Amino acid sequence: MPDADDLVIDRATPAEWATVTEWAAAEGWNPGLRDGTAFFAQDPKGFFIGRLAGEPASAVSVVNYGNDFAFLGFYLVRPDLRGRGFGLATWKAGLAHAGERMVGLDGVPDQQGNYRRGGFELAYRSARFTGMPRLPAPDASVRAPTPADIAGVHAYDSACLPADRPGFLDAWLGNPGHRTLVRIVGGKLTGYGTIRPARDSLRIGPLFADTDSDARHLLAALAVDAPSVAIDVPLCNESAVRLVESVGLTPSFESARMYTAVPRSHSREKVFGVTTLELG
Repeated sequence: MPDADDLVIDRATPAEWATVTEWAAAEGWNPGLRDGTAFFAQDPKGFFIGRLAGEPASAVSVVNYGNDFAFLGFYLVRPDLRGRGFGLATWKAGLAHAGERMVGLDGVPDQQGNYRRGGFELAYRSARFTGMPRLPAPDASVRAPTPADIAGVHAYDSACLPADRPGFLDAWLGNPGHRTLVRIVGGKLTGYGTIRPARDSLRIGPLFADTDSDARHLLAALAVDAPSVAIDVPLCNESAVRLVESVGLTPSFESARMYTAVPRSHSREKVFGVTTLELG
């Protein structure tokens, strides 16, 4: 029976990562149909596959954002190969790519103990809320961004996160099938959000907004004609939880945001929906 010494860990290409995305879908994560394009745009060297006799067995991504921050995701082992150390070996190879950077992750709660032993501490929990939201028709304050808005979207995004991510964001906004909207009030950008196709419900993320009202208007416009949506909501943002509950969305699984150090100051109260559990 093969063990961790037989595992060969390599960097993955976008084409090879399609296998890992299928694993994620089988776990019920509902990955976006074109997420990989934006993922690899940020850090093409941050995706790792462990192979046994040439066949994929395990995976992890550790994507670097600048010199100070990285995000870990896609920590997976093929179900028939679990419990043999393949995951830990792949985990270590991925974390080496982060170097001295602080690392974040979104993990299932029952793995918190393992992550804590790996140096991660809980920051907050999120829950995925799904359903068809009951919302009024959107108003004219919400529209597609113009080229003149993009710099403002980048600045707004950076203010809501522990790191800047220009490569990722440009690819995310431009991905085929991704629809991004901004809210402009009095000439000021007060939030933005993106909806994208996925395996099951359409995924909304990010949903960043100054206030509950801004988030509600954005959500109404994003969800127009959507049969069902899913959004990962930080449970520490009580306004965000009240919003999604008030429009009829219901929680399913939870995840835990954890970091290896205290992240840089950012406007966590403006995060009504996480962009993606895989890259933060």
